[in-house]
Amino acid sequence: MEKRILLTECTDDVGLIAKITNVCSLFHLNVTRQDQFASPEDHKFFMRTVIEGDFSNDKTVKTFIDTVISLLPQGANVRLADEHRRRLCVLVTKESHCLGELLMKTYSGALNADIVCVAGNHPDLGALAEKFNVPFKLVSCEGITKEEQEKRMIEVIDSTNCDYVILAKYMRILSPEFVGHYPLGKIINIHHSFLPAFIGAKPYHQAYNRGVKLIGATAHFVTNNLDEGPIIEQDVIKVNHRYDPETLAKAGHDVEQMVLIRAISKVLDDKVFIHGNKTVVF
Repeated sequence: MEKRILLTECTDDVGLIAKITNVCSLFHLNVTRQDQFASPEDHKFFMRTVIEGDFSNDKTVKTFIDTVISLLPQGANVRLADEHRRRLCVLVTKESHCLGELLMKTYSGALNADIVCVAGNHPDLGALAEKFNVPFKLVSCEGITKEEQEKRMIEVIDSTNCDYVILAKYMRILSPEFVGHYPLGKIINIHHSFLPAFIGAKPYHQAYNRGVKLIGATAHFVTNNLDEGPIIEQDVIKVNHRYDPETLAKAGHDVEQMVLIRAISKVLDDKVFIHGNKTVVF
């Protein structure tokens, strides 16, 4: 018995769950888990169905998908995902905590993915990547324009044939051309702030100046709007008046790496639907 995940997105309608599960039964597929959500403001329906069965015949699988689609409202998006290990390309600058956690989680098997390349605009984290036998590519900003540096970075990323690009404290603002080169949902960023508060640079200094009592981190998909893409995961920790910007940043490192790992794990498990500038996360 193989496991697959049936992902359905369409206009909401009466009886959708029954229609989908009946087709699963018709094709002798066992439903082991199901999560669904209907968005009230735009009547969109989302469902993640874990199914078990025989998926060895490609023609039968295609007929199954076509049958599901035929029973749903027009324009339905249906796909069948498997559990293959995904390929990650990780972009970094100088901070090591998020990269280190990613390397450990993939090395131990806690994440169903392989880091196929670490690319940085500084050489500082090359030795860390190489300790895990992951190739490191330096794409420096020195002596070249931002346009040229981004062009070289895109060439590195595309050469890896990766499924996702992870910005693990990659401290560069990406141009619309860079972001537009990839489909929405391919680039994931960790922002060291509980968005939408403290967008942009030096959020811990912004937090200190406001005297906050909570700091947090946000993992989100990247769009052309700085730090405003669909949010995947967030968390916070308590702080107090004794924290200066430096100790705030140190305290924030733990929550940053935790939030990033949780977000990537949910994406790898096909638990995240992009819904406009929001997400549905099962």
